[in-house]
Amino acid sequence: MKHIHAGKVRDLYEDGDTLLLVASDRVSVYDVVLPTAIPDKGALLTQLSNWWFEFLGDIPNHVVSATDVPVEFAGRGIRVKPLKMVQVECIARGYLVGSGLKEYQQVGSVSGVALPPGLCEGDKLPEPIFTPTTKASEGHDEPITFADVVNQEGREVAEQLRDLTLTIYSRGAEHAAGRGVIVADTKVEFGWDGDTLALGDEVLTSDSSRFWPADEWEPGRPQRSFDKQFVRDWSTSTGWNKEYPGPEIPADIVEATRRKYMEAYELITGQTWNGVRA
Repeated sequence: MKHIHAGKVRDLYEDGDTLLLVASDRVSVYDVVLPTAIPDKGALLTQLSNWWFEFLGDIPNHVVSATDVPVEFAGRGIRVKPLKMVQVECIARGYLVGSGLKEYQQVGSVSGVALPPGLCEGDKLPEPIFTPTTKASEGHDEPITFADVVNQEGREVAEQLRDLTLTIYSRGAEHAAGRGVIVADTKVEFGWDGDTLALGDEVLTSDSSRFWPADEWEPGRPQRSFDKQFVRDWSTSTGWNKEYPGPEIPADIVEATRRKYMEAYELITGQTWNGVRA
């Protein structure tokens, strides 16, 4: 195998005509990899993604096998098809939070989508919206509009990206709601498998989505989360300037983060987490 790419939290290996996508226990916030790992994080993300790939099985994806991987990658690696990735980060939002909230407060819209006046943090939107961003190789992704995606990819492809993103979000959110979890927003990525747009990378995980406990949802304030937002909030509270290097994560925050990832996995899948599984 040839190691061909090291992302912030994932590594990519070339193995014949397939690739091995391996999720590490590294954690990245504000595009900076923090120096402390979260035990089991890579396996939890991989296995939650695998569960969703099966749930969304009628949507083409890059998975070749979740089990045919070298033993050292068992549970946190998947064998995938190489895709020609679309240079758009596809985001669906069902609730007003994060960068979407900030943009709304400034201009009354998010990525060019006008929203009703008077919304507050955590409000449910009238309907889910597509709010894409650039896919920056370095630095931060920047918000773009649907019209920008049309200019970059053409109208037919832009509409496919939008419709697939909103379908994945809506179906995922409906399932999660039945398990007591709100999916506030999510990010997905697509690539070309020949002439077919296929879902790649990860899907509906605690790194790519905001998960909230439904019975605690209360608009007008920050929500308790089952996702990486917990680490973001902690890192901000330290006074860190969001530049490299990031702060070491204390043991209690590491364990609390691990529990949140486990809680999301167990609630959504209905399965008990028993550690890394081949």
